Amino acid sequence: MSPKRGDDVAPPLVGEEWRLRFGTTEAAKGWGQLCAEAAGNARRCFEALRVNPLSMRDPDRQHRLRGRLATRVFGGVELPQWEYEVTAGGRVRYVVDEVARVVHLVHASPRHPQDTEA
Repeated sequence: MSPKRGDDVAPPLVGEEWRLRFGTTEAAKGWGQLCAEAAGNARRCFEALRVNPLSMRDPDRQHRLRGRLATRVFGGVELPQWEYEVTAGGRVRYVVDEVARVVHLVHASPRHPQDTEA
């Protein structure tokens, strides 16, 4: 979809940054809610995913999901699925297309997802 009047201006990619896209309409809506409730933390998430969506430096905050949630079919391709803890309950889930250097946000919410394995 092309940008139109009234849309937010996306920041340009710099250097080796990754492109972030909404993979679902629900993720776009949830991202807006998350930003409204925790703007600073959401911005840190945004920056972390732009720089290195596959980082394992802080596994309590950013990690690849396991079990049945480890991958997700997106656009007909099975991709690794990751999660970023934005707040104590707020999460962003995303799949990573390493070839295209695109991160697709597939879930964002200020509430913890209910399908996480114990």
